[in-house]
Amino acid sequence: MAAARRVVGKLGGLLLTLFLASLLVFFSRFLVPGDPVSFLLRGRKPSPEAVALVTAQYGLDLPPWEQYVRWVLGVVQGDFGRSLQYRQDVSQVIGDRLPLTLMLVVMAGVIIAVAGVVLGALAALNRGRSVDRLILIGLTMLGAIPSFVGAIVLIAVFSVQWGWFPSFGSGDGFLDMVRHLTLPSIALALVFIVLVAKVTRSAMIDQLSREHVEVSTSRGVSRRLVIRRHVLRNALGPILTVSGVLVAGLIVASSIVEAAFGLSGIGSLLVQSVDRLDFPVVQAIVLLVVFAFVVVNAIVDILEPWIDPRSAAGAGAR
Repeated sequence: MAAARRVVGKLGGLLLTLFLASLLVFFSRFLVPGDPVSFLLRGRKPSPEAVALVTAQYGLDLPPWEQYVRWVLGVVQGDFGRSLQYRQDVSQVIGDRLPLTLMLVVMAGVIIAVAGVVLGALAALNRGRSVDRLILIGLTMLGAIPSFVGAIVLIAVFSVQWGWFPSFGSGDGFLDMVRHLTLPSIALALVFIVLVAKVTRSAMIDQLSREHVEVSTSRGVSRRLVIRRHVLRNALGPILTVSGVLVAGLIVASSIVEAAFGLSGIGSLLVQSVDRLDFPVVQAIVLLVVFAFVVVNAIVDILEPWIDPRSAAGAGAR
């Protein structure tokens, strides 16, 4: 019963967050300078009749609250409106670019998870030694490199000098796409690896100092088993929490990497749409980012008691 109430509460919080986000996303466009009608009729000297026709066609003549209701009802049905720039359905414009960005984010996420956890665990298990100091110095240097600088260095070394990977485009077919997205995914992952590695190190150091770990070690349980069953598993809670926060950051940061590698994904589309006042596309992408962020964090909240039963016991006690 408590678990069911917890799931219902999470679902209610998810829906409330999405509702508030939809309000913010939609009505923020009224604060942005610029007129969508002027963009649609750019380069022309329209008559009042033409302005009225375009305004009515895109529903811009309706009161803001009515525009919001129509937009939300359309979003629920998968209709995000029409792009002012491409003169196509927003769902089609985004759908053509979404697989590329998802592939990029997934590849970057795998790199972040593997490299971040491995580096953080090595540093924690060798705390105070030269390995720990070298990893911390390397992470500090890595965290100071912006994504676009990392992209330039990767292109110069692995594409131009050594010719191992292509530096432009997304490729044809799955394997070719993986090859084309290898450098972009590394460039996207660099800064986030630092965060996951430092959280992993801190969480594992905290677990290594716990009494049950010391008791297990004193009773002759192998160090590898203690680390796997007690230290690493109990440290996964903070790691998962940080990973959930990273999802939105990866999608937003992908715009820089996509521009550097000439990729036509969601990130580059967002930048173009903001520059050209294509409000329907901007609203749809931002809402999708918020939705991904909320859903991933809800999944993390649901998985956390399974990974660390003590968090569920604490929640039940409260």
